[in-house]
Amino acid sequence: MTRISFQLYSVRDFDLPAILPQLAKIGLQEVEGYGGLYADTDNFQKQLAESGLRMSTGHFDLAMLRDDPGEVIRIASLMNMESVIIPFLTPEDRPTDFTGWQAFAATLAEAGKPVIDAGLSFGWHNHAFEFTACENGRYPIEAIMEASDHIGLEIDLAWVHVAGEDPVTWLETYAGRLLAAHVKDCAPDGECADEDGWADVGHGVMNWDKIVPAMRSAGAELMVLEHDNPSDAMRFATRSFTTASAF
Repeated sequence: MTRISFQLYSVRDFDLPAILPQLAKIGLQEVEGYGGLYADTDNFQKQLAESGLRMSTGHFDLAMLRDDPGEVIRIASLMNMESVIIPFLTPEDRPTDFTGWQAFAATLAEAGKPVIDAGLSFGWHNHAFEFTACENGRYPIEAIMEASDHIGLEIDLAWVHVAGEDPVTWLETYAGRLLAAHVKDCAPDGECADEDGWADVGHGVMNWDKIVPAMRSAGAELMVLEHDNPSDAMRFATRSFTTASAF
């Protein structure tokens, strides 16, 4: 059965302690963490437990994992996570050709070994840049996924769409390798400018009638709701959870 989670980065600009019980009230049971939440993990885990929520997956900076894998594993274990996911690479750190991406992917795979050894899943979360063709016509995401069978993918479907690619194609490409799917939506061109062009799930242009069956076939058993800049946190959470529940 497909589960629904919520990326807490979506509500980073709001009163998180007040929002956590509201997320549980609408029916959510799982959330996804990000780096800014790990400063006081004991206290935050207590807040989650009191709200009836579990942080089943978490985003971690690659440098943190490389420099202190024990701390990443400690946090993941404390939160009862099942997956550690690397979410981003800054523009200045991105390779400029496919060979460079292969070298980066090898570094990523090596950094993930302690996570795998600890019994957790390890993966990458994409943005649009991984779907921009390199000089040889191949994509950075291919280099990342080819580096190791132990690298899973948390596919961000909206960023694939923003890159001009078909989410269904890439769901099919990495069937069996998916740790989760970021389920978010893009507003029609020119709309929701105050929210950076993102929309609540089901209220944008993403073709969920085609994407949802492809997610099922590809084995994406965890859908993570996300919006990069909602003006109303609970509007986004409520409407998106309603849409995803209907999937």
